[in-house]
Amino acid sequence: MPKRILPAAARALAASAQPYLDPALPVEARVRDLLARMTLEEKVGQMNMPCVYLDELGRDIPSKIASCRRFAEGTLEKGLGPGGGFFTLPNNVLPEGPRRQAEFLNELQRIALTKTRLRIPLLQTEEGTHGLMCSGATIFPEGPGLGSTWDLDLIRRVYEAAAREARAIGVHQLFTLVVEPIRDPRLGRNQEAYSEDPWFCARYAETITRAVQGTDIAAEDRTVAGLCHYPGQSQPVSGLERGAMEISERMLRTVFLPPWEAGIRRAGALGVMATYPAIDGVPAHASEWLLTKILREELGFEGLVLGEGSGLSTLVYEGVAADQKEAGALALRAGVDVGISYEPAYMQPLIESVREGRVPMELVDRAVARILRLKFRLGLFERPYVDPARAERIVHSAAHQQLALEAARKSIVLLKNERNTLPLRRDLKSIAVIGPNADDWRNLLGDYTAKKVLQPVITVLEGVRRMAPGARIEHVRGCDITGTRVNEIRKAREAAQRADVAIVVVGENAWDAATGHPTNGEGYDAATLELTGLQQELVRAVHSTGTPTVVVLVNGRPLAIPWIAENVPAIVEAWLPGEKGGQAVAEVLFGEVNPGGRLPVTFPRHAGQLPVYYNHPPSKEYWIQRGWGRRYADISAAPLWEFGYGLSYTTFEYSNLRIETPRVRRGSEVRISADVANTGARAGAEVVQLYLRDVIGSVTTPVKQLRGFERIELKPGEKKTVRFVLQPQDLALLDRNLAWTVEPGEFQVMVGRSSQDIRLRGSFHVTE
Repeated sequence: MPKRILPAAARALAASAQPYLDPALPVEARVRDLLARMTLEEKVGQMNMPCVYLDELGRDIPSKIASCRRFAEGTLEKGLGPGGGFFTLPNNVLPEGPRRQAEFLNELQRIALTKTRLRIPLLQTEEGTHGLMCSGATIFPEGPGLGSTWDLDLIRRVYEAAAREARAIGVHQLFTLVVEPIRDPRLGRNQEAYSEDPWFCARYAETITRAVQGTDIAAEDRTVAGLCHYPGQSQPVSGLERGAMEISERMLRTVFLPPWEAGIRRAGALGVMATYPAIDGVPAHASEWLLTKILREELGFEGLVLGEGSGLSTLVYEGVAADQKEAGALALRAGVDVGISYEPAYMQPLIESVREGRVPMELVDRAVARILRLKFRLGLFERPYVDPARAERIVHSAAHQQLALEAARKSIVLLKNERNTLPLRRDLKSIAVIGPNADDWRNLLGDYTAKKVLQPVITVLEGVRRMAPGARIEHVRGCDITGTRVNEIRKAREAAQRADVAIVVVGENAWDAATGHPTNGEGYDAATLELTGLQQELVRAVHSTGTPTVVVLVNGRPLAIPWIAENVPAIVEAWLPGEKGGQAVAEVLFGEVNPGGRLPVTFPRHAGQLPVYYNHPPSKEYWIQRGWGRRYADISAAPLWEFGYGLSYTTFEYSNLRIETPRVRRGSEVRISADVANTGARAGAEVVQLYLRDVIGSVTTPVKQLRGFERIELKPGEKKTVRFVLQPQDLALLDRNLAWTVEPGEFQVMVGRSSQDIRLRGSFHVTE
């Protein structure tokens, strides 16, 4: 519904009586006035924005809806004022689509503005990992798929669309934007992140934050960008969810903090979610050093710190708090502003702690002031409502659907193409489409997808049928993802024998009907990274027929598939390509689209190689290339496919590396350029990558570090010049005193197609 407009005289009267309602006043004056009017119960109520999937709000949709109404007006929880908002409400109780979502969020705002004493609007938060996580919203590729595009302009447009859809239905914050680097691919929720490289993640963090927040978060198409999970959780002990991060401060600052510096200090992100793990022995939810000293004092963060789901409880099971009451006191002092679970730590026990003198009121006021400040900055006191008709027009618009298709096309990586097996001919007579992911639409979407998906999702099988309408297409599932409930391997072999080509679609799943859980995603970690169940046996059986075989991977993490890499002639990495994924995969298979994706993560041969990221220390390079070891006793030490790798249906030639300033003073820019030409017969995209190596430093630095990339489109015979500008911070190292500095000396320059396929080399020197 349109916003309610009060007569000017009524607005003036309300503002004179309650200055915080006067939009002409500065935000800080409004915050002070409102905070001074609030009771302790009302303040603590604002600090709670619970996830609506929690049983405390009901076990079915009608009861949850009723509880949301009561929580908004402050009558659900005795002794607690009106709630501050909700986390992932529309996804959990509003499966009907954008109109209903907008209408109910408007209803809750009306309750907050008419049935509570102080008329404080609600702050609504929803997930936006790869599109708004609500029924009817556009579903884009997830995590490594978006990382594989290496296209910052595309990333900007994807997250602008997500923010536009979110604000249209009445959502004000988009979490979980996972900007931390993927350092251990066994962790299931790494499917939500973009890359193993900190510098790469920093560019994505900055781009996403600017796309989501824009220059005015009060605008009707912008929201708060909620970056996760500060300061990291992607290198846990044993690769298990919530495992301790046993990292040094050097690693924290060189590997994990760069994306936060870019997203917060450079782009001004206003949302952060504290991470689950303990870091150097202190749970993040209780760390003043992380949440206040580094985040707010060093990085200049001005927004809200949200706890993770049940994150306040980590202090209890980690043994630093005896109970919820003590956990609340520790978390509040550390700097957690908002609880998103129904945890007593931020409810009545916190009120008791304040009244008993155990928690200073100043700490409560600090958190509540931050909440109110953000609500004022979002314009919620003046414009709390949205237009349901507009929500219907914007959410899943034709333009957003086309953008999802573009993103899926650009996310696909061609890993192998022996004897030009691909692209397939459009006039094939018969095609066998085999595998557990060939006709499973849900497995194309990944986690953090709406519980109820309203739009049709094109599977790989359907995409192939559309691309080859004249072919006889035989579909056999072959096996399931996880076990032996389905064993049609003999049937799959026979289908392959009858076909001109066999397409086998394997990988991971989003949901397993028998076990009740997926093989990838948040909370579902892996030990081996190998294909589960009978999938490799299925691929072997199909390959053994002699029919040309193509393997398509649908997965959220790098997989260790050495036999397939060695034996199958064509392999396509589709990742979790979203609602248009099946169409995009088929277009690549048949050459309608020339694949241009490049790996943002390294593919190991075996989980025993981990960590396997490309920017490793010189000692590893020495041992592998020059030392006696050279390999493991049982396998090669080399990865299957390196960071930055990806093939094309055309060829590219690099030339004319130019370093404009071969000698520069510290603090100066370095300008580098190179020419890239398409020497093949097809138009295609190339991702030009720039790596640096600091040859001699006061501390050990990686063998190479990504410091520039650009995705370019080239027609046959076309040549373009790619230019890079290195800033002083791109040359800096963290010295022995943990201070960032640019040291004089030689820097090697490497420009190429991947972290290993270097085509041009040069160097420059930094002087005093």
